[in-house]
Amino acid sequence: MGMRLEVSKEELNRRKENVSKEFKKRNLDALCLFDSHQIFYLTNFKFIPTERPIALLLSEDEVFFLVPELEKDHIELYLPDVIVKTYPEYPGLKHPMDYLRELFFELNLTGKTIGVDSDGAPTVFGYHGPKISEITPEAEVKIVPDIIKDMMVIKSPEEIELIRESAKWANLVLSYLQEYTKPGLTENEISQRASTKATLALVKTYGEKDKNFTGFADYAFAGFRGQIGKHSLYPHALTRNTIVREGDVLGTGAGPIIGGYQSELERTFIVSEPTKEQEKYFKLMCEVQEIAFNAIKPGAKCSDVDEVVMKFFKDHNLTDYWRHHTGHSIGLQCHEPPFLDIGERTVMQPGMVFTVEPGIYVSEVGGFRHSDTILVNEDGIEMLTYYPRDLKSLTIE
Repeated sequence: MGMRLEVSKEELNRRKENVSKEFKKRNLDALCLFDSHQIFYLTNFKFIPTERPIALLLSEDEVFFLVPELEKDHIELYLPDVIVKTYPEYPGLKHPMDYLRELFFELNLTGKTIGVDSDGAPTVFGYHGPKISEITPEAEVKIVPDIIKDMMVIKSPEEIELIRESAKWANLVLSYLQEYTKPGLTENEISQRASTKATLALVKTYGEKDKNFTGFADYAFAGFRGQIGKHSLYPHALTRNTIVREGDVLGTGAGPIIGGYQSELERTFIVSEPTKEQEKYFKLMCEVQEIAFNAIKPGAKCSDVDEVVMKFFKDHNLTDYWRHHTGHSIGLQCHEPPFLDIGERTVMQPGMVFTVEPGIYVSEVGGFRHSDTILVNEDGIEMLTYYPRDLKSLTIE
């Protein structure tokens, strides 16, 4: 039997046991979560956040969901053992938070202590509603978003394997992107061709999900996100369907989602023979990334990594070309804490997974950034992404 692309029930039970320990430490009677990633972390139930709030309510012994009626069959398909309370629609004659308040009453929580990841449902897609503290004035509401977030910082072996699997597909889809990149083509046609080919290979490899699978189908995507030529200067550019031309510096990236988890792989391509300036900044970018790799080890602080990177920028007169932190944690979300940044004092531990991506952005020359996903282990790091990093390998001929 092939790899099952979701964390196991045993892993979910361990997570819930850890939450129960936090209940006792923080004197909570219940925990209410709205954040879709935190809910997925505890249940493997993936949903699309909309204006209709979904809440997961954990007591010491039971799991409850508040969902709109349209999600009832969906959630029961995947989680037949949870207790589901529904509301008709939003906006309706009765607000969804009124139904949540009724659930608190049913569970005798009105005079108790309730932990929440946020004081109310998120304001997305036009949703508007009261705070939890407003609908349950008799209860003590504690905002504790860190309970699940802190658990997510150290990845379990199962999570690491899913991120490692993502890195394999990132390598494949980026190789297709490089193969199909030619002067005269638009970024979207190159990206779609590469992504489609890799995704078809992924689907063929994994096959159809069986009825017991609670996650969601996976895909492989790679692209440029507008970082072409002079626009490679902007780390968070947007797709413009730009035509690739000879002499362009290209910012590329891939991050397939496998079982809910993702890696990040970014490479700088150069179209045709690099200029002396392009070669100079490309090599400096590779040097500073290597320095960052070497600074990552258990017991060191996240800020230590950014400090050595910033020293490199200063020593090589590159501070004018700095734009962003050295990296960030990654897992269920593309960006998770902690960050490899000067103000992040978190001590690194085995099991943490980071991207390492110090970039150099030079006007009239281009933006130069590789990003690799690494695992902190007992000795230092393990590279999870492994695409070539040298200039010759990344020159489009």
